[in-house]
Amino acid sequence: MGKGIMLQGTASSVGKSILAVGLCRVFKEDGYDVSPFKSQNMSLNSFITPDGYEIGRAQAMQAEACEKAPSYKMNPILLKPTSDRKSQVIFKGKVHKTLDAVDYYAYKPKLKSEIQSVYDELASESDIVVIEGAGSPAEINLNKDDIVNMGMAQMAKSPVLLIGDIDKGGVFASLAGTMLLLTEEERKRVKGIIINKFRGSIELLEPGLKQLEDIVGVPVLGVIPYFNLDLEEEDSATDLKKMYKTDGEIDVAIIRLPYMSNFTDFNCFKMYKDINVRFVELHEKLENPDLVIIPGTKTTIHDMDALRKTGMDKQIIEAYEKGTHVFGICGGFQMLGQEIMDEDKVETQLDQVQGIGLLSHRTRYKGEKMTTQAEGKDTLFNTPIKGYEIHMGDTLYEEDTEPFMHVKLRNNEEVTIKDGAVGTRVLGTYMHGIFDNGDFTRQYLNTIRQSKGLDPINEIPMDYWVYKEEQYSALAKILRDNMDMEKIYHILEEGINE
Repeated sequence: MGKGIMLQGTASSVGKSILAVGLCRVFKEDGYDVSPFKSQNMSLNSFITPDGYEIGRAQAMQAEACEKAPSYKMNPILLKPTSDRKSQVIFKGKVHKTLDAVDYYAYKPKLKSEIQSVYDELASESDIVVIEGAGSPAEINLNKDDIVNMGMAQMAKSPVLLIGDIDKGGVFASLAGTMLLLTEEERKRVKGIIINKFRGSIELLEPGLKQLEDIVGVPVLGVIPYFNLDLEEEDSATDLKKMYKTDGEIDVAIIRLPYMSNFTDFNCFKMYKDINVRFVELHEKLENPDLVIIPGTKTTIHDMDALRKTGMDKQIIEAYEKGTHVFGICGGFQMLGQEIMDEDKVETQLDQVQGIGLLSHRTRYKGEKMTTQAEGKDTLFNTPIKGYEIHMGDTLYEEDTEPFMHVKLRNNEEVTIKDGAVGTRVLGTYMHGIFDNGDFTRQYLNTIRQSKGLDPINEIPMDYWVYKEEQYSALAKILRDNMDMEKIYHILEEGINE
């Protein structure tokens, strides 16, 4: 059975996911068979594994750092919010049921043995399992029947490293306060503290580190400097408007849908120096962008209805009529059609909603979700494309519809399937990760450049997944330089005596 080490934090967004990525890569570089694990994740940013299961995007990224294919075993429970009070429960990679918060907390104890079984199977296949917690372990109103923080550490018999974010301020109080609110048994599990996102002189921080160690009785194993690598963030706490360039020659407006999902589709845009990316809220003016992108969404009908009520659909049509290019991904592609029908109430209580109408297709919702990895070639430039599909519903095409791409592989099985649609300056596809394909993206951006009278750019950035590999290795070096890896290996070896 592989050994586990768990990263917990004083709050959400203190860096648990990213530091887990770094530790996964460090252990992998040191020759270990490593796997990530998070028992329960809440995110609209999901990923499809090679065998067609849905997991949190963070665990897929951690798997990449381990140089492993992502698996549902790495994230057995994924909660995808469908409203302020309800979430779709993805269990072992497949849609299980939709529950409100109260019903889910009553249901959680039934999942504990399942989580234990999945974790044990993953650990039996690995030398080391890097386990990520969620939020804070000191949420004393929620700790009964916990399955993701100290409850998970107990199931895995794992030591814990506690992470605090110094960039927010109050890091000593948050670390000491977290330790204060843990039970005596839980405190014994915490074997080290990591302070993340530090800026400034370490010499000025060191007296505080010594005092903190005296107060909590746990050593500080690392102070991680603030860094600017291009690594994916969880969607719940990310300020999207601060993530991208704002001075490019091509103005790209991404519609900020209420339940936008898989915003990581646009991370690769950071590699293109000629584009300006902005996320436009539904109440804002769209202005005159060169390209409008309608992204994926967890609740397509709800968000299409929101576009219509706010008048954003009319703004998109007006921009298109003035020469703007329009691109829809997944739910965004469905919205570009004539209508979306939900007679069986799969998603909402609305029977149907009119689409934007820039493409001729119609979509009918059904209960089964399509989850695949896919490969093929696009019909515009005949470039190789790979990505993944996560969507509900069947799309009905007119006979003369030109597809966006021809899919040749789905979950490693040969197929002959048409995907998406092409219109005049309008494209739609179900393929998440479409812009990660560098050759396609450069050629597509060049068509927009030429429509503006700009010269095409011949340089093709590397495919985004190659670029990410470089970022993982750079992150591992930062952790090696700023953490006591010798002590961390000692903690792993020593484990927890239960």
